[in-house]
Amino acid sequence: MSQIFVAGIGAVSPAGWNVAALRDALDKGESLPVQTLTRPGWDKPLRARLVPNPATRPEFLAHPRLRRTSPITHYAAAAALEAVAGLRKNPAAKNFRLGIVVCLQSGCVQYSCRFYDETLKNPATASPLVFPETVYAAPTSHVAALLENVVLAYSLVGDPSAFLQGVSLGAEWLTENRVDACLIIGAEETNWIIADALWHLDRRAIVAAGAGALCLCRDAQLSAGVELSAITDAHTFSARLNRSQAAQAMRAQLGKISSSELLCDGLGNSPRTDAAERAAWRDWTNSRISPKRIFGEGLMAAAAWQCVVACDAVAEKKYAAACVSLVGSNQQAIGARFVRADFDLSAAAPTGNIRP
Repeated sequence: MSQIFVAGIGAVSPAGWNVAALRDALDKGESLPVQTLTRPGWDKPLRARLVPNPATRPEFLAHPRLRRTSPITHYAAAAALEAVAGLRKNPAAKNFRLGIVVCLQSGCVQYSCRFYDETLKNPATASPLVFPETVYAAPTSHVAALLENVVLAYSLVGDPSAFLQGVSLGAEWLTENRVDACLIIGAEETNWIIADALWHLDRRAIVAAGAGALCLCRDAQLSAGVELSAITDAHTFSARLNRSQAAQAMRAQLGKISSSELLCDGLGNSPRTDAAERAAWRDWTNSRISPKRIFGEGLMAAAAWQCVVACDAVAEKKYAAACVSLVGSNQQAIGARFVRADFDLSAAAPTGNIRP
């Protein structure tokens, strides 16, 4: 990875509406309270960790494009604005060409449920105004309109590992000089349908919602003190490479990791779904953080939280470097390393094919 810096980070989570709330919850080390979601036709409610209401109404909600938007757009917008706050205050970045990559797994479930519920009840009266908010590209479009100086905007749909695919794409745009800065956002909202689906796949998982964002740039002077050192290949699950083998391949490609580094993994509280990643890192005995154990299964948002937590730990100089391990639910395993500008990687050089 060549001179790709993290200029800012942002987060919305069940802990609150900024990175500080995310950090405080992790410092306490206690799982956040669980709320209930009513499932139609069931007496027993589902479990979830929901994003609390903001202390004050966010100013960006006054924007005309955000009048009818769903929570996933609110989360993505809040995380994005926090991540670009430093750039916006810097005169040198006033005319920056901005790229955004919004990564999603479930997407706009709340409006989808509303629209199809109306359609099933009476197709003649189903509101056509709701439909645009059901598509995956809706949050990307709204955030682009809010930020205004966006020249490239993509939506990536996949399992949580796609967030690092988005980071890789943003780094590629910067390297090719297609943009001057790039926001990578991972966001999810929750609904009883998502909680129910997750319950059927993993009875111990607790669904969560929110967003995380990284702002990347090429100018070291605009950096928050963090550099993107490497992203591994995407080790895709297949008949030739099962989930456990893909996780092992990702771990091996990150190479030797020094004891001064932090591991930010994707482990939750499920022995079955955590097994592949746990096995890949069974020899790791140094510092590690598992955000999903605190915040819940946030799907794409949880992957973004992992990267935000890693970058925050490095920016706060708690660690010289931090590795992110993402073993997706059904697609691929992929990892990344974030370092301080003054960290010597020579003793822990990654091996294998590291993406440029």
